[in-house]
Amino acid sequence: MAKTFPTLFSPARINTVTVKNRIVSTGHDTTLIHRGRVTDDLVAYQESRAAGGAGLIVTQVAGVHETARYTSHILMAVDDSVIEGYSKLTAACHRHGAKVFAQLFHPGREIMEGQDGTVPVAYAPSVSPSERFHTIPRALPLIMIEEIIEGYAQAAIRLSSAGADGVEIVASHGYLPAQFLSAAVNRRSDTYGGNEENRRRFLEEVIDRIRNATNADFPIGLRISGDEHDPEGMGAEVSLRTIEAVQHNIDYVSVVAGSSASLGGAAHIVPPMAMENAYVAPFAAIVKSKVSIPVMVTGRINQPQTAEEVVQSGQADFCGMTRSLICDPEMPNKAASDPENIRACIGCNQACIGHFHKGYPISCIQHPETGRELTYGRVTTTSSPKKVIVVGGGPAGLKAAAIAAERGHIVELFEAAPQLGGQALLAQLLPGRSEFGGIVTNLSHEAKRAGAKISTGITVDVNFLNQSKADAIIVATGAKPRWPQGAEIEDNTHVVDAWQVLKGDVNVGAAVLIADWKSDWIGLGLAQKLAEDGCRVRLAVNGLHAGETIPFYVRDIAAGKAQSLGVEIIPYSRLFGADGNTVYLQHTANQEPIVFEDIDTLVLSQGHEPEDGLVDQLSGYPGQVLMAGDCLAARTAEEAVLEGLKAGWAV
Repeated sequence: MAKTFPTLFSPARINTVTVKNRIVSTGHDTTLIHRGRVTDDLVAYQESRAAGGAGLIVTQVAGVHETARYTSHILMAVDDSVIEGYSKLTAACHRHGAKVFAQLFHPGREIMEGQDGTVPVAYAPSVSPSERFHTIPRALPLIMIEEIIEGYAQAAIRLSSAGADGVEIVASHGYLPAQFLSAAVNRRSDTYGGNEENRRRFLEEVIDRIRNATNADFPIGLRISGDEHDPEGMGAEVSLRTIEAVQHNIDYVSVVAGSSASLGGAAHIVPPMAMENAYVAPFAAIVKSKVSIPVMVTGRINQPQTAEEVVQSGQADFCGMTRSLICDPEMPNKAASDPENIRACIGCNQACIGHFHKGYPISCIQHPETGRELTYGRVTTTSSPKKVIVVGGGPAGLKAAAIAAERGHIVELFEAAPQLGGQALLAQLLPGRSEFGGIVTNLSHEAKRAGAKISTGITVDVNFLNQSKADAIIVATGAKPRWPQGAEIEDNTHVVDAWQVLKGDVNVGAAVLIADWKSDWIGLGLAQKLAEDGCRVRLAVNGLHAGETIPFYVRDIAAGKAQSLGVEIIPYSRLFGADGNTVYLQHTANQEPIVFEDIDTLVLSQGHEPEDGLVDQLSGYPGQVLMAGDCLAARTAEEAVLEGLKAGWAV
């Protein structure tokens, strides 16, 4: 058991609590909340990770004061009504041998939204605006500081009584304790400001109050950013001195990076695939050399091999592997006995943090069962196996084949191309997106392991399907690039589409205009790729800004890269036409023309059209005909995999 990763699967102690391994699901918002309380969905979600073998579950932030409501779907621990839900959650996780720590939280000025559509009052140490949310807070009066400090203590008492094995103070990502620590944000002249010792007072009093309210054996942890990557945030030096100053009164420190206060800093809260694996570990190693308490580290640790190296080398004692557990709740169990079958997180951020930013429950594009455990958590085996043919080997078809085969059906999948993957094979060719191809590896492995027979390089037509006498046909034939019908593009214009560029099928001139109708990662990615190839690139976006439809952190990193490369971005623009070396755009708000001359190549990134002809030909087929993914309506891999899941269940 766990011979491959012996250090990762060794037990470790935090105060009096023994954690069975070094794998941690760190605190993260799930939106599986109702009116500030734990729901059955949240219990099922966390129990799935505990059953999958995680040693420690750190639950998402719980507000300690009424002014801590930074979203409309935050957990609150301000009264005893929270105890019932947390008791169910801790009991569910404890059944599987996992320990549970609860995060205690106040955002300070980092207020994302109100509770009813109105903007609430935000509070901070000083009247220091937050750039990201454009919030100008009120300075905290002393009486409210005392209320908040006591709120931490009372919340700890409640969560302890609900069965939590410990608590974690969130002083990371520019939230309230970090705001007190920052000289740029905290400009107070009283006992909570003026010098570094005073700026640390708020955090020290919070720790003292929790310790006095609980007992010496109750674990208290601190989550803190090593570097906030923000001009007004804490640097590594202040963070390190803070950790050293409070270590005598806490039981572990959890090291992360980034800040909620700026776009550049926030990208480190959930670092996407463009960032290096385990990039926070070097700072964690410095912390570990200075303290005598356990150190956790989080930041793109998505494989047990990486986690083993971090722990075995002494950089940290525990590894936060949250998105790995979102993507594959069974990752720890598989790492211990069957590591080849791990579904690896690709860091796309689309359905995990991306859902949170839109106010939707957490999920995963590769594993849509996440967040839907009560509906799809257990695959039911059929009592009447059917012959099922899946047409198309992209993400939708692969997921459909995997689920249908796992349920006991006899499944054959046919892909016309020589390689499985569909559009995911193109997505991985964009800069900073190479890991996206992992979705193909993972889903094809799942389908084969479930028993689906897979054939590539075979085009299936309606005659073949009629002769097959399959009980069910799942059509997942994908989509093709959309070429706009309304735009007047003359024959003397050099015009190509995104697929042709990525496949290397066309030559692209030195001056390029990308007509980006979707405002997604394709347009931004093409802009970066062509700029890196030496082209002068203009990105004309039919939206408010480039990357408007993709997760914030992915967008912001890509937008920053585009600016560094000199890409000119033209928002509010629709393609009107092209003639020779001239491209004509139209402003989407005022309809006025925008004209660019001396353009060598017009690149179309205009979305996709369904390849649904086979479905029309199957009208009247005696068996069950289902559709999944882009052939139904062209969208993203997330919808494709979810619909593949549903199709596999529907057979």
